[in-house]
Amino acid sequence: MATITASVPRATPGAPRNRALRKLAVLAVLAAVLGPLAGAHWAGSTWPHALTVDLTEPLTGASTWIIDNRDSHPLFLYFFGYISNAVVICVRAVYLFLLAAGWAGVTALAAAVAWRVAGVRLALGTAAAFLACGLLGMWVPTMQTLALMVIAVLASVAVGTLLGLAAGLSDRMDRALRPVLDTMQVLPAFAYLLPVVLVFGIGVPAAVLATVVYAAPPMARLTALGLRGADAEVLEAVESLGATARQRLLTARVPLARKELLLGLNQTIMMALSMAVIASVIGAGGLGDRVYQALASVDVGAALAAGIPIVLLAVVLDRVTGAAGERIGDGPRTSAVWWLHGALAAAVVAVAVAVRLAARPDWPTGWTVNIAEPVDRAVDWMTAHLYSGVPYIGGTADWAGHFTTWILDPVRAGLQWLPWWSVLLIVAALAWLIGTWRTALTAAGAMAAVGALGVWKPALDTLSQVLAAVAVTLIAGFATGIAAARSDRFERLLRPVLDVFQTMPQFVYLIPVVALFGVGRAPAVAAAIVYALPAVVRITAQGLRQVDPAALESARSLGATRGQQLRQIQLPLARPALLLAVNQGLVLVLAVVVIGGLVGGGALGYQVVFGLAQGDLATGLVAGVAIVCLGLMLDRVTQPTARGAQKGA
Repeated sequence: MATITASVPRATPGAPRNRALRKLAVLAVLAAVLGPLAGAHWAGSTWPHALTVDLTEPLTGASTWIIDNRDSHPLFLYFFGYISNAVVICVRAVYLFLLAAGWAGVTALAAAVAWRVAGVRLALGTAAAFLACGLLGMWVPTMQTLALMVIAVLASVAVGTLLGLAAGLSDRMDRALRPVLDTMQVLPAFAYLLPVVLVFGIGVPAAVLATVVYAAPPMARLTALGLRGADAEVLEAVESLGATARQRLLTARVPLARKELLLGLNQTIMMALSMAVIASVIGAGGLGDRVYQALASVDVGAALAAGIPIVLLAVVLDRVTGAAGERIGDGPRTSAVWWLHGALAAAVVAVAVAVRLAARPDWPTGWTVNIAEPVDRAVDWMTAHLYSGVPYIGGTADWAGHFTTWILDPVRAGLQWLPWWSVLLIVAALAWLIGTWRTALTAAGAMAAVGALGVWKPALDTLSQVLAAVAVTLIAGFATGIAAARSDRFERLLRPVLDVFQTMPQFVYLIPVVALFGVGRAPAVAAAIVYALPAVVRITAQGLRQVDPAALESARSLGATRGQQLRQIQLPLARPALLLAVNQGLVLVLAVVVIGGLVGGGALGYQVVFGLAQGDLATGLVAGVAIVCLGLMLDRVTQPTARGAQKGA
């Protein structure tokens, strides 16, 4: 049988190998020359103290200046103050509207919107989700969270779309925005909570801004990916008809990128709601505050009761926005459609008015179900029976110990044993092999910045955890994504599971993880895997499903098996999406490094948490910047540049 290959340009077969050998030879010469010099001047494997920069004094001075001038300086009074007031007004307006509508009005409105865009089944599911929030005794916190998330998601989508348009239409802007998006997404939330609180104070504005910084990058990345992946033949046909650049964007690029835009919206909603707990640390209130209070007393049942409504909100918003996006471009609305809109609006108003007249706008206190006690009993049983002593397979504590002893400890010991200059050379070699010398300099410079900040040893500890978590995430994510792309039924079954894992606040599932695995680096890695896996699965499945059907049909006509179609057609053509999945896996794992610091992960994550808890801007921000540098380095050694990809093709 003839070999089936994707239609991609190829250079001379030996050229990429020869080019890689030449690069390695150059790096070997540099290592032979610079290694002895570095060893002679700065002996030892750790980063030399003479090459570090102490940022404690300037950062402490900046923190003091902000505190002293926050109530008097024009920058705060007439710029940040207006932003803060606008956010407060918007969130309060949404919240008051939800309270005025009452529980019945909000439920009817949500069900009516779902019915309009997706049918009766989704309408019933939406109504059930909102009623479940009330039955759990979380109606008012749910409305508080919903009001804040509506404004945060709208702002995140607006910012992400604008950045994505800029990156998707301009190579220069793409290169300029890439490190900015990396920084926005990789910098741990706890690290920038402190400067945000310094500027805006504790409350809703700081929570919304932190959520926007965290949730906007996926929208920007996927918007740029969709615009750049638009069919070249369609764009050429539109251009041949004399369309302007704006017309090409609105009539061709954006419609062709609709699926990527919807995936970006989905990811933005998921990540914004996942910030609900972290935002509660700085006064966001709502469901996140209930989860945070439950965690303070290690009450899994109470934390789950507040976490479930967050998941329900995410699922409802995901389904409704996805269905609405699928209906874009369905054609002009008829008079019957407008009559249906009017009837739905009248029904919603009638329900809200009826409940208001009955003096029952708030959820009845007698209509609640307590799930905390049975959940706590289940957790106690799991801890007693699965933690250790399970015949033949041991227990979860044994698994965590083996993972730490056999994987985490050797990786950390190996990284910390290497001389610091050899680590820089290895990073430069990996980046140069898949990119250009600029990529190598950027990667090596980012790693050198970690050392210059004085956190070399904890950074290598963090890097060992990240490498282990990313390896497991990519193996499981690619396998699951491939299965989801090849089976519609499996994809439908998997979708709500991914929503739960991606949306449930990290703190909620962290408690059973700690109960099962104990405290240490292993549960920190487990938390990172659970959090990063859904994005890898989604993007992998989406990329494989977007492969040109004509190429698959051609392969089938030549007798290719399903395995050959996957290896030789789908995976090569889905390479941009797979690389994006790798990128998202890396940045999401790094985003949970701080959470790992709370459960014994130590290293940079612990320093970030310590800085926020003590109000120490220098310690927390330096550790956060070091995590960003690690993310930038990992991004450059795993993401080929366009020029490097062309040379290696």
